Amino acid sequence: MGNQDAEAAGSLLALSNGLAGAVERAAGSLVAINARERIPSSGVLWRDGVVVTADHTVKREEEITVALPDGSTVPATLAGRDPGTDVAVLRLESAGLKAAEVGDTASLKVGHLVLAVGRVGDRGPSASLGVVSAVGGAWRTWRGGQLEQFVRLDLAIYDGFSGGALVDLEGRVVGLNTSGLSRGGALTIPTATVNRVADELLTRGHVSRAYIGVGMQPVLLPEALKTRLNLPNQSGVIVLAVEPDGPADKAGLLVGDVFVALGNTAVNDTDDVQAALSGQPVGRPLTASVIRGGEPAQLTITVGERPRKGR
Repeated sequence: MGNQDAEAAGSLLALSNGLAGAVERAAGSLVAINARERIPSSGVLWRDGVVVTADHTVKREEEITVALPDGSTVPATLAGRDPGTDVAVLRLESAGLKAAEVGDTASLKVGHLVLAVGRVGDRGPSASLGVVSAVGGAWRTWRGGQLEQFVRLDLAIYDGFSGGALVDLEGRVVGLNTSGLSRGGALTIPTATVNRVADELLTRGHVSRAYIGVGMQPVLLPEALKTRLNLPNQSGVIVLAVEPDGPADKAGLLVGDVFVALGNTAVNDTDDVQAALSGQPVGRPLTASVIRGGEPAQLTITVGERPRKGR
């Protein structure tokens, strides 16, 4: 073997050992969660006595057990769940366990090598290797939740891997993997999202979502109207229905009003409305700029909390 071949082999061996070391470091905080039939799902010991996992894998809310890295099994209680971001939080009766070393998902770039690490049953940790295939800004999921960052993965998410960790080459957990937010492959829930949602679930038991209580759809604005009112919008959002006694109704919003801005954000479609609301705390006033009868008007809507199903 020549010197170049030996150097190449040495580099590959170093990479291989590094990947194995990263899995080993992360595996100390990986658990298996028994909250559905057949195959357990994975979870991460996020904090002392707190496990996070993918919400879509938690099929029952009682009689949940968690298999720990040392092989023991302990009972757990469901602290709360948020289908919108696909995050569920469990409390363990056993504390003092090794929590994950959590990194920042924002450090990831397209092309970075990453590992999906899960723990399914008593087989020990399992891993798959791949790359970050796409990153983007804040993203609203099809379930209605908001992720601080969009991160798509090009790697295998095997049965039971959802709820497991996305791990960088230093063994840090840089996301929570899920197949429940995209039909096209694996995504990772950013650590900032997991922290935000976990804080609210541990405090309140659910995630508050802002709403104003309207039915709406996009509508093109006539050129003459845009010119006369000096509007930058190409379109707005027309109100088709107002929920009785809801936040918009209390503020005096009427069917036929057209949103052109919420707060300081121009509104061109319903996604813009949802994006503007996603950053608003419940109970805060929000200025709505509308067109009513061809004339501009402003209303102040006190943002409400979206009613939860079954409540």
